[in-house]
Amino acid sequence: MPRIYLDYNASTPCRPEIVEAMTPWFGEHFANPSSVHAYGQDAKGAVEEARAQVAAFVNAAASEVVFTSGGTESDNLAVLGAARALSGKGRHVVTTAIEHEAVAHACDQLEREGFSVTRVPPDASGVVPADAVAQAFRDDTILVSVMAANNETGVIQPSADIGARCAARGIAYHVDAVQAAGKIPIDAAAWQATLLTITAHKFYGPKGAGALIARRGSRVLPLQFGGEHERGKRPGTANVPAIVGLGLACRFAAEALASQAPRLTALRDRLESTLLDRVPRVVRHGEGAPRVPNTSHLSFVGVEGEHVVLSLDMKGIAVSAGAACKSGSTKPSGVLTAMGVPDAVARAAVRFSLGRGTTEDDIDRVLQIVPDVVAKIRAASPQAAA
Repeated sequence: MPRIYLDYNASTPCRPEIVEAMTPWFGEHFANPSSVHAYGQDAKGAVEEARAQVAAFVNAAASEVVFTSGGTESDNLAVLGAARALSGKGRHVVTTAIEHEAVAHACDQLEREGFSVTRVPPDASGVVPADAVAQAFRDDTILVSVMAANNETGVIQPSADIGARCAARGIAYHVDAVQAAGKIPIDAAAWQATLLTITAHKFYGPKGAGALIARRGSRVLPLQFGGEHERGKRPGTANVPAIVGLGLACRFAAEALASQAPRLTALRDRLESTLLDRVPRVVRHGEGAPRVPNTSHLSFVGVEGEHVVLSLDMKGIAVSAGAACKSGSTKPSGVLTAMGVPDAVARAAVRFSLGRGTTEDDIDRVLQIVPDVVAKIRAASPQAAA
């Protein structure tokens, strides 16, 4: 049975040409890029080329790129590192109620350290208005952290408008661009981002490779200690193969954006419109809001999203649920709850995220299978069918 992967927001396959480019840096070119001899300088050259590729991708200076192990580390470094560095100016942080756990849990940690955190809720469509963020500012606000695009709904946040408000008040601004990178243009300069996060495995690069863009003059304390690597912000021997892969992933993503975005938008829109037509009681989350091209978050009211995910997996289709299953009970998505979605609808959510490998035939097959799967689950539950 041919399998169909529609979980590209969780991770993407590393492009074969990137794997090929990374391979020599595991063996033939193995040296430490901090070494001053020729072997080391060859490795350093590869790291610096990748740094330039990342910088070009997000419209930043190469000197502002700090390599990390991925999105979680970059988010933690941005939120914890900046808040601690700026604590002499104030101890208030503004974020949103729909952030990824890498930011949300970092903010929880700040609260344990005595900081005050305001979590701004989204509107019903999933957008956090810039005005609402600005209304949360206080005289002691030192940091704002808002994602560029939501990992569940795909809703795009007003990054530039929020950045302008932060800049006007002299407040450090972190953008978690993990789910936006490779799907929409990223512009750290236009967004006036003090700090910005990306990770390679969300756009066809390797896992374990990410970057934090730390604008010149930004203050960030390191989370770990060792050498003076990465401008003193992230010590440790550089993961040269992964960094090479990240750089190439940025280059390829920039080149593919103009062609992939409209293609994926058309496929996603056909998927949604057909399911809304063929399946009763479907709710589309992010309705009316700008969204990244590849993401569709739908609730099949009356069924558990997790049941749909497992049933589709048995049919060879990989998607994800909008709710996380913990300790044997299904907990509604915190993102949807923050948007005001009722628990029963939130538990019925399923995320379809498309990518480079998604074809028209894939969507045709999904459209044949999903209505039957939902109908059978509803038929097995009189309450669901009611």
